[in-house]
Amino acid sequence: MKCTKYEALFTFADEKTFQEHIKNCPDCKAEHEKMQKVSDLIKEVRPQFLEHRKTMAKLKIACAVFAMCLSATTLGIVNLNTDISDTIKYGSTLTAQDLGLPVDSYGFIMVE
Repeated sequence: MKCTKYEALFTFADEKTFQEHIKNCPDCKAEHEKMQKVSDLIKEVRPQFLEHRKTMAKLKIACAVFAMCLSATTLGIVNLNTDISDTIKYGSTLTAQDLGLPVDSYGFIMVE
């Protein structure tokens, strides 16, 4: 019968008890060797993962700065240009006549 105590001993037992059990139990010893291999792989990949996270953080900061600059420029143009700010107001809609298109007496665009 296969031993299933590895996880419980790894989590709850002290180091001495855990090491003694690994020495005596071949199933837990094999499981521990597998876990050590996984741990070694994680340690090997960790620097690349951290570098990737750092690069992604820099990219996010660059996108946020770009968005702020774009919105500041757009708002500056709208606020400083009185032609645009007088035409576009909150709650109002532009009509065809506001856009300079020929309209009839009903406000529809005239088609010839």
